[in-house]
This record gives sequence, C-alpha cells and structure tokens, in this order.
Amino acid sequence: MFKVGFGYDSHRFDKDRKLFLGGVEIESEYGLQGHSDADVLLHALMDALLGSVGSGDIGSHFPDNDPEYKDINSLKLLAEVKKELESKNFVINNCDLVVVAEKPKLKPYRDKIVNSIAKNLELEAEDINFKATTNEKMGFTGRREGMAAYAVVSVVEKSLWQFLKKLNRKGVLDDVSKKYNDK
Repeated sequence: MFKVGFGYDSHRFDKDRKLFLGGVEIESEYGLQGHSDADVLLHALMDALLGSVGSGDIGSHFPDNDPEYKDINSLKLLAEVKKELESKNFVINNCDLVVVAEKPKLKPYRDKIVNSIAKNLELEAEDINFKATTNEKMGFTGRREGMAAYAVVSVVEKSLWQFLKKLNRKGVLDDVSKKYNDK
C-alpha cells in the first residue's frame, strides 16, 4: 500500500536564535522562535510523515510545553518519527519540501539540506527534493516576520517495498519500464 502525507509549519523570526533548516545551520541575522530548535522544515516534514501513517502530528508526540524538548535538535525528533513509521511497517519513498521566506537566500544550502535529511532518514539524496521560494512580499513571510515550510511525502508498506526491490534486482521492473517507455 502507498500512502501520502502533507505537513506545514511556520515560525516567527527571533534575533537571539540560530537558524536551522533540515538540520543544517544557516548563516542568518535571525533564527526562529520555538520550543525546540524551531527547524521549520523538519517540523513540516515530521508532520507529513506522521500524517501519512495516521499517527497525528508532532505536537501530540513532542508537546511544546514538555521541558524534555526545550531547544532539542529536531534531527533527534525526526529519528523518533522514523521509528514510528517503522513500527507501522512503512518505509519512506520520497519527500518534496518547500521553504517560504524572503530571506536568507537558501540556494547555497540546498545540497547540504538534502544530504542532511537523506542521511538522517537513510534515503538517497535523489529521494529528497528541496525548494525555496519567496512570497513576493505578501503575508507574514513577505513582511519578513517569519518563515513557513510545506512537505509532501509518500510512504510504502515495507512488504511491498521489499517485493518491488526484489523485482528490480531481477530486472523485471526494467523490462516493464522499457515496455511502457517504448510506446
């Protein structure tokens, strides 16, 4: 079975904090407000992953009033979310991620962000797509009050994933792909 999840998160800027996106520290005059490290990108991703398997959201797993999660590195929370998916016998197929912010420019950090997420989810970098855009000076992100992130993920039941990998090793999927690409 294939499933899809969608996540969204936003945080206000805070001049007294560091900025983290995808587990990568980003050079910026502002960080983001939050109980944890406020990694808006990982928070959206975690919500999408949890939603894909019907496991609620990050607030229900990691409440923002629990001192255990104060200033915690969101990569640690992502590891717990990955375990939740594994406990439900699902594996991650791919992630499509977007950050909306007028500044800082994120293109120089794209590969680091993709590689950080891929490494922590034990995926190939090609399974993670990361984009950054502005909001054309509209809304809270356009007024440079904060940052938002969106995430869409697809997950696959582990037994189906293993079956597809086995077919691929035998070349069966290559034959099917060639047949349909030749049309």
